[in-house]
Amino acid sequence: MSGLLYLSPLPTFWRIVKRRSTEEFESLPYICKLLNAYFWVYYGLIKPDSLLVATVNMFGGVVEIVFLTIFLLLAPSRMKTRIAILVAILDVGFPAAAILLAQFLLHEEVRIDVAGLLCVIFSMIAYASPLSAMKTVVTTKSVEYMPFLLSFIFFVNGGVWTIYALLTKDWFVGLPNGTGFLLGTAQLILYAIYWKPNKSSKQVFDVLEDQPQHEPLIPGGLQSNHTGEVTSSYRS
Repeated sequence: MSGLLYLSPLPTFWRIVKRRSTEEFESLPYICKLLNAYFWVYYGLIKPDSLLVATVNMFGGVVEIVFLTIFLLLAPSRMKTRIAILVAILDVGFPAAAILLAQFLLHEEVRIDVAGLLCVIFSMIAYASPLSAMKTVVTTKSVEYMPFLLSFIFFVNGGVWTIYALLTKDWFVGLPNGTGFLLGTAQLILYAIYWKPNKSSKQVFDVLEDQPQHEPLIPGGLQSNHTGEVTSSYRS
């Protein structure tokens, strides 16, 4: 489920590659997801019996690096410098400094707690991002910008990792994923309340495809699993 969340932007990136441009899409959600993946990998490696946490986030980190590479290659010239600076600071300098300081200055138990706390902070920020999409659903009384499949994966992923956290008694994993599970449940409830069959949905989609896009690149924004993930606003 975590892998599916990491791979969820693939259709949008395929569109970017075909059009050879990122248009007005934002790279920040992916920069933050990569940063979060780094800390979960570190946490999984230093905490005993948490290799599963590390390996799934290694996969996620590779996926985010591929996405950011595409972004750097195909972004408009005016955006490339800004993206490169953000990547250098948030995905190279900051995590390297934080991990090195924790590794050499902190004792083992304190090091685990600090790494876990950083993971929780970034994951909670990521899990809060779908709130804007939920607000849009309530305001418009439409689930157009909250795809069911993504909401369902979000729900299941949070539930699975919450069970994992309970079995391993790891509250650093449990807190953000328990929150994600509750938010995923709320999204499915909203979907059940506001979903309406729409015979003209294909026509609407075709019109939207021909218009300039200004919404964030990731559907559902900085989605997070136990990795924190994330996300912006939804787009169907």
